[in-house]
Amino acid sequence: MDSKGEPLVGGPGGQSPLGLACLPQPATWAGLDLSRPAVMGILNVTPDSFSDGGERFDFGRAVAAGVEMAGQGADIVDVGGESTRPGALAVSSDVEQARVVPVIRALAAAGLRVSVDTRSSATMEAALDAGAAIVNDVSALEFDSRALDVVARRRCPVVLMHMRGTPETMKSLAQYDDVALDVRRELSARIDAAIAAGVAPESIAIDPGIGFAKTAAQNFELLRRLSVLADLGHPILVGVSRKHFLGPDVPPRDRLAGSLAAGLDALSRGARILRVHDIPQSVQAIRVWQALQN
Repeated sequence: MDSKGEPLVGGPGGQSPLGLACLPQPATWAGLDLSRPAVMGILNVTPDSFSDGGERFDFGRAVAAGVEMAGQGADIVDVGGESTRPGALAVSSDVEQARVVPVIRALAAAGLRVSVDTRSSATMEAALDAGAAIVNDVSALEFDSRALDVVARRRCPVVLMHMRGTPETMKSLAQYDDVALDVRRELSARIDAAIAAGVAPESIAIDPGIGFAKTAAQNFELLRRLSVLADLGHPILVGVSRKHFLGPDVPPRDRLAGSLAAGLDALSRGARILRVHDIPQSVQAIRVWQALQN
């Protein structure tokens, strides 16, 4: 335990870098063996995402990028059709589906493990019908009242991410008594809601929502104390890739070094899945990190 009475969580060998015992973590999730960290590649089929908006808005480029990600070592390709950057406006589920469903169908047909990044129950249904295996919801199945039922009924793995409000309002909601403990409590409530709705506990992964309704200082504090989420009993996914707090004075593409540093530190504190833009660099860094842990 650390000075706050929180568990210290380390690498897959059961020890932190300081040699302190860690809490047990789930061995598998969504068909993945989590004895090694997994990589989720970000595939934004949007015109306005903060880092790569418009680059893969074309169907052919999006499918080619997803196949390339898998070839570079991504375990999951996460396809999203709605930007959730701070201040982003919502899009209709019809527009979202027109963007993502053809891409998901093509990638799933090619044998890739695909997740759909969406808050919309209708898009979840359409994506699962097209071959998506995982739902990744930034609102932890709270934004759309039907989302809990869809995930429970379809029996699919799900990522519950912490966020307050919506992308349009979240910056005004970054007030916490204790950011780590408040995020833990609010995620725990969403886990309970999902299980009460019939979602299988073993299908749930959790995401602290770095950059969502958090200031830069709160992001760093939450990452330093990521281990408070470990005893919730679900794999922890962390997405820090290219985010503003890592380098506010440089363009998103120039934040690779900060992304890798923060991601590897998250692994040392209990994360098991990293959501990233830069696949080959992340895979190499994780491979070296794991070799050092073992």
